[in-house]
Amino acid sequence: MTRHNSKTAHALAIELGQRLQRARLNLNLTQLEIAQHTGVSRKVVMNAEAGQVTLENLIAILMTLDLVDHLDLFLPEQLISPIQLWKLRGKIRQRASRKTNQNLPRDDDLGW
Repeated sequence: MTRHNSKTAHALAIELGQRLQRARLNLNLTQLEIAQHTGVSRKVVMNAEAGQVTLENLIAILMTLDLVDHLDLFLPEQLISPIQLWKLRGKIRQRASRKTNQNLPRDDDLGW
């Protein structure tokens, strides 16, 4: 279920911050200009470019950089599978159920 990546969450956050900085520089905008247009402080933009940002501020900065459409590539909408929909019988799942050791998939289990 979980795909292991060689990068840590911290390393990925720093890389994302660098990408934000590159996008800003490609538009020839200063951190202050982004901050003013976004409605946050320059420090928030500096922190975002260092990989330290709240989700709400990240989205606001992406909107300012006209990159918010890329969020669908970052995290596509998660559709409910027909099998899961049948199991739910019209109820939309609000949370995951608690798992016990018996419910965990084995390495050779295909999950069907």
